[in-house]
Amino acid sequence: MSLDNIAVVLVRTTHPGNIGATARAMANMGLRDLRLVDPLGFPGKEATARAVGAYELLDNAKVYPSLDAAITDAGFVIGATARHRRISWPCADPETAMQTALRHSVTTKTAILFGREASGLTNKELDRCHLHVRIPVDDQYPSLNLASAVLIFCYELRRLCVDSDASSESSINSETVLASAAQVNAFFEHLETVLNEIQFLKYPSSRLLRKIKRIFSKRPLDEQEIHILRGILSSVQYVCRSRGAENGEKYRS
Repeated sequence: MSLDNIAVVLVRTTHPGNIGATARAMANMGLRDLRLVDPLGFPGKEATARAVGAYELLDNAKVYPSLDAAITDAGFVIGATARHRRISWPCADPETAMQTALRHSVTTKTAILFGREASGLTNKELDRCHLHVRIPVDDQYPSLNLASAVLIFCYELRRLCVDSDASSESSINSETVLASAAQVNAFFEHLETVLNEIQFLKYPSSRLLRKIKRIFSKRPLDEQEIHILRGILSSVQYVCRSRGAENGEKYRS
């Protein structure tokens, strides 16, 4: 089983040395797809020095202006977090999460997100993930170096990949094509538009909208499901516009 369909995404790192150390960790474990969202001080000598030979991987790292751009092709997204959140969300340990990531990577691009060194991923960024992962560190010293965290995840992937039984454990139907992050985001934008048009969101309510989005984010959606859901939304818009026209009213769009 290959790890080529798994991307490591570092979001707004502040220390370029951690980018180089991450490249080294990925190279050690056979991963090649490194993506950087708005990094500080990259490229630079510090990143190169910490890469310790993983120069090709570092040179091929792709830099993106936003998280949306970095994961636009990803159908399954995992977010690393050290925080406990008030709002429940699927969460797993690194071993279980990487088993899931490896299975999904058979059919779709899979992205693993890591946040800023000091504060991690924001709530909004974590909302883009299907699964959250916490490394079970000691509560008295929970701080973990970014590259060390990446290495733990990559090690679990490598261990599973070299296991001769890993490929036979895949429970993902090879004919199922998960929707990309871009397709899911387009659906969310369509959903928000319709909810405003039918006045379900009578007042600006980002909190309610986030809760609605979570209903559709608790598991990955496949392309067919996205097409069905957007078809429903389009039908709602068509009926509302037709009734508005019959009543001589201008449809709100």
